[in-house]
Amino acid sequence: MTTVELLKKAKAAAPVLAQTDTEQKNRALFAMAEALEAETNAILQANVLDMEAAHDHISPVMMDRLALSADRIRAMADGIRQVAELPDPVGRIRRRVERPNGIIIEQVGVPMGVVAIIYESRPNVTSDAAALALKAGSACVLRCGRDAFRSANAIVTAMQAGLEAADLPAELVLLVQDTSRISAQELMTAVGYVDLLIPRGGAGLIRAVTENAKVPCIQTGTGICHVYVDKDADQIKALQIIENAKTSRPSVCNAEEVCLVHRDIATTFLPKLKTRLVDDRIQDGKTPVELRLDARAELVIPGTPAGPLDFDTEFLDHILAVAVVDDAQTAIGHIAMHSTGHSDAIVTEDAETARLFTRAVDSAAVYVNCSTRFTDGGEFGLGCEMGISTQKLHARGPMGLEELTTYKYIIRGNGQVR
Repeated sequence: MTTVELLKKAKAAAPVLAQTDTEQKNRALFAMAEALEAETNAILQANVLDMEAAHDHISPVMMDRLALSADRIRAMADGIRQVAELPDPVGRIRRRVERPNGIIIEQVGVPMGVVAIIYESRPNVTSDAAALALKAGSACVLRCGRDAFRSANAIVTAMQAGLEAADLPAELVLLVQDTSRISAQELMTAVGYVDLLIPRGGAGLIRAVTENAKVPCIQTGTGICHVYVDKDADQIKALQIIENAKTSRPSVCNAEEVCLVHRDIATTFLPKLKTRLVDDRIQDGKTPVELRLDARAELVIPGTPAGPLDFDTEFLDHILAVAVVDDAQTAIGHIAMHSTGHSDAIVTEDAETARLFTRAVDSAAVYVNCSTRFTDGGEFGLGCEMGISTQKLHARGPMGLEELTTYKYIIRGNGQVR
């Protein structure tokens, strides 16, 4: 099936879902989750083929993003069930006004129609995106990267069986069969077929979509995330937060890429940081973090001299750029210059400094004394997420059900004329 044919099928199926009530949508979601678990072996077999084909040309951390296990498939199914338990945004009255002339105006949540997602080698995005789109009342067209195609195809096949078991069209969740750049371009220019396009992936993908799309799109994902360790930080907390933000899953967009340290504590904190991220990890048989140091940090600890692009790079690896700054205002200025507006954190015990940081840092998620790794739809109570929006219109931060709907006005009168 060509991409255009697939889009026509999705557009034809979308009105069916728009008229489907919450109970049936939830029944379909539970059926999709059950089908996903029932097809675990088939999905794992497909994933093995993807892993074997990708082994020679993607990094170990990217292999981790691609890999599936029975536990991960179970988690994907649980994510679908969590979406089913969430309130339905479709039909919700967001605002109601009764005018002096008796007209009643209601702003009501409605589906987008057809939501398309272009993503790379993360099979779990397949089920997350489909579940959220379905609950939000929209047909979902998925276009994954070549590395994850077999896995995504097996996942979509299972979910389509769940849809049909719930008496809904399988065409509500479709996977583009062409993984070349041509299909991506077709989605970007599918005016009249795609109501919202969401890219999930690296900086190159995001840039290509935002520069070339003729359909409405949302900029997501690229995360040059900072942790600033203030002079009044609890250093034990800071080390725990940085280790989690950098090493728990280096390949994801909410992982820390830059550490800023106040000059007053640099000589005491930086050696502790090196011990925690480098020496201790080597001793424990774990991958050490390569510290790329600015000139001031180099005077305190050994590491790799930071290059001109290191503070503007989403490493997605065991690499951390480190700089010493004069104060909180300097840290805020550095973040304003280098952050992608995703997630940035401060570690401090000073309430006024924390207030200054949260007011001045203009990112989708701003943290005080906790890891940037919490920027996630599940952690924010949204179920799974469609992506992390780093723009300001119409969505910002983790995109859940509310962000996947639009609204229309319904006006009721009794013969009023203007």
